[in-house]
Amino acid sequence: MFALLLTVLLQGCSSDGNQESRVIDAVLIGKGNLYGNGDENIPRQNVVIYSPADWNLLMQKMDTRNPVSNSFSETNIDFNAFQIIAVFDEIKGNGGHTIDITQITENEATIVVTLQNLNTGGGTSVMTQPFHIVKIPKSKKPVVFR
Repeated sequence: MFALLLTVLLQGCSSDGNQESRVIDAVLIGKGNLYGNGDENIPRQNVVIYSPADWNLLMQKMDTRNPVSNSFSETNIDFNAFQIIAVFDEIKGNGGHTIDITQITENEATIVVTLQNLNTGGGTSVMTQPFHIVKIPKSKKPVVFR
C-alpha cells in the first residue's frame, strides 16, 4: 500500500513541474529594419496587439519616415481569430542586425515567445532598428517573452 501511495505521489509531483507545451505556427507579417533614425518613436519593446486600432497605430508609427507596412504580407488582420506579436530591438548604429522570434510555444498557462538576435551587425553604417512581426491564433493566455 505504501509503495502504491508513493508512486501516485511521485507521478503527481513530476507532472506539475513538467508542463507539456506545443509549438504554435506563427504567420510572418513583416521582418526587417526601420531606417528613420528613431523618428518612428518606437522604443525597444515586445508587444501583443489585440485590436485593429492598436495595429493601425503601430503601422502608422512604423510608416513615419518610410512606407514599411507596404512590405507586410498582410495588413488587414481578423482580430476575432488572430493576435499580433511585434518585437522591436533598440536602434543600432549600423546595419546587419536582426531581432528574431525563433519559437512560440503554448503550455497550460502561457504562450512563450523566444527571442534571439541571430545577426549582430557588420552591415552598412546606416542607423537601423530591427523588428519582427507575426500573427498567431487568438488566445486569452498571457504572453511571456524570453
